[in-house]
Amino acid sequence: MKVAVVGATGMVGGVMLKVLEERGFPVDELLPVASAKSVGGTVRFRGKEWTVIGMEEAIARHPDIALFSAGGGTSLDWAPRFAEVGCTVIDNSSAWRMHADKKLVVPEINGDVLTADDRIIANPNCSTIQMVLALAPLHKAFGVERVIVSTYQSVTGTGMKAMRQLDDEQQGVAGEKAYPFPIHRNVIPRCDVFTDNGYTKEEMKLVHETKKILDPAIRVTATAVRVPVTGGHSEAVNVEFANEFELDAVRELLRNAPGITLLDDPANDEYPMPLIANGRDEVFVGRLRRDETQPRTLNLWIVADNLRKGAATNAVQIAETLVRKGLIARAVLR
Repeated sequence: MKVAVVGATGMVGGVMLKVLEERGFPVDELLPVASAKSVGGTVRFRGKEWTVIGMEEAIARHPDIALFSAGGGTSLDWAPRFAEVGCTVIDNSSAWRMHADKKLVVPEINGDVLTADDRIIANPNCSTIQMVLALAPLHKAFGVERVIVSTYQSVTGTGMKAMRQLDDEQQGVAGEKAYPFPIHRNVIPRCDVFTDNGYTKEEMKLVHETKKILDPAIRVTATAVRVPVTGGHSEAVNVEFANEFELDAVRELLRNAPGITLLDDPANDEYPMPLIANGRDEVFVGRLRRDETQPRTLNLWIVADNLRKGAATNAVQIAETLVRKGLIARAVLR
């Protein structure tokens, strides 16, 4: 089976290669794809150097699956061309997420919706993935009505330039800036660009994608903040339910939910942090407590590695779901 990774030399693309290798995904031939300036270079995968190729060559070699992490504009231009040659595209950008005819998938929640006709499949936003994974079992049990979420997002969500800015500022050296302000010893209440309603695109992704994945009736409001952290994204989430709940029942649901690790023992300083989530695929949930200001409302704290479950791992899990369902006929999972 031929697997293309589009954006293979980027931050998320590199993690995609790592996750494919770690999870033993059935790759007979890897097609690492990148921009013209990277063509001819190499990436390492399963102990071998693979030559980076361009888009046209990748399409000509008819990959079975293409994992895209190369930006929305690139995806809009090129994903349909890959699909035209029979390739199934799993796209990590925001380009296709809200298209009515494209599936927005977190496999543990709605992987069953995938069919052989889905040639372009959207990977949700990193912040959305970790939140809906925690909310899904609670929505099924109690009915989520309203969500208030504040995010504390790693600089890795911006990319390598932002990581270099943080490193430069920590070391006190001048360098290229990803943000209009210092990020070291600072928090910036802006992720992505502002929209006409005063919210950022990142905040509105949380609103729209949660509705599409879980339930269009759920009301969501968000504030997304960039923090000087590299291990993952954190979220403070306030959830109002239609039905009453018991904290022990919430804990039991989360403890048994796929993809979730419950860390909820504050008396022993056990709660999720980016230091714990860094490099791992689980979504960590803790600090469970009632909102004492109104009924049927829960506070919880959610942390995940945004480059893994928030991006690369979720995309690979979508590919695994396609194989498991027999939609990629030549592949067999171990």
